[in-house]
Amino acid sequence: MENQKSNSSLKAIIVVLAILLAGSLAYMYKISSDAKTTETALVKDKDSAMTELIQLKQKLDAAIAENTSVSDELIAEREKVVKLMADLEKSKGDVASLKRIQSQYNALNAKFNALVKENGLLKDQNMTLVSKVDSLNMALGEKIRFNDTLVIQNENLAKTVEKAQRLVVMNLRTQGIKEKSSGREVVTEKARRADKLKVCFSIAQNEVAQSGDKLYYVQIIDSKNNVLGEKKVENFGDQTLTYSFTTTVAYENKSVDVCESLDNNGVDFEKGMYFVNIFDKGTLVSKTSFTLK
Repeated sequence: MENQKSNSSLKAIIVVLAILLAGSLAYMYKISSDAKTTETALVKDKDSAMTELIQLKQKLDAAIAENTSVSDELIAEREKVVKLMADLEKSKGDVASLKRIQSQYNALNAKFNALVKENGLLKDQNMTLVSKVDSLNMALGEKIRFNDTLVIQNENLAKTVEKAQRLVVMNLRTQGIKEKSSGREVVTEKARRADKLKVCFSIAQNEVAQSGDKLYYVQIIDSKNNVLGEKKVENFGDQTLTYSFTTTVAYENKSVDVCESLDNNGVDFEKGMYFVNIFDKGTLVSKTSFTLK
């Protein structure tokens, strides 16, 4: 009887121990399963965080490549992202590390978005300024072209006025003269008979020309290419003029006739063709030729 009770008690103890063992095994399995689930989640979160950091770095690289006014700040933020990626790579993927890295990522992403927005505003402002500058340059270009046109017109007008004011020397003629004892002058074509050469010309009427004394240089060249008369030299810029004599004309805007004579000073004139030129300073204004036999 006592043996039966003892066996029953032992069986009961074994049953209890079996139940406890089963419970322990179930609990340990649950803990192991939860740990694996947690580890898988942490690995997934770590990979997700790395992906986000890589994407942020790519965005920063693209923004830096645009070489904008905020590039220096973007470069500094990219260095922070690279460091955070290295920290994430070294971390064990525990919750505390992931939370810290996620917090830093959020801050960096917010700073990046702020810089992009600031750069966008600067671009808009720059485009507005460029548009204004283009408009100003266009207006300035029009003004310059207008001024250039006025300058050209003024230069043309000045040339026209200068041309209009220029006096016209005409009817230039030269003759050999034999002067009689009575003082009467006789025209001759004989070189040996001529005492002097008489040069005459007219200045046309010009109402817009400036009145006053006008100086002309008369050049007479004989058949042997000698300049007769005073043979004085005058320089006009890079031009040199050897002339026979000068004549000063009192001009009052009306037509005027001028006559001057060149004596032979007791030496016979050469036979042949003579050339007579009238100069207004360095400008040839009239010319003619004649022959002494």
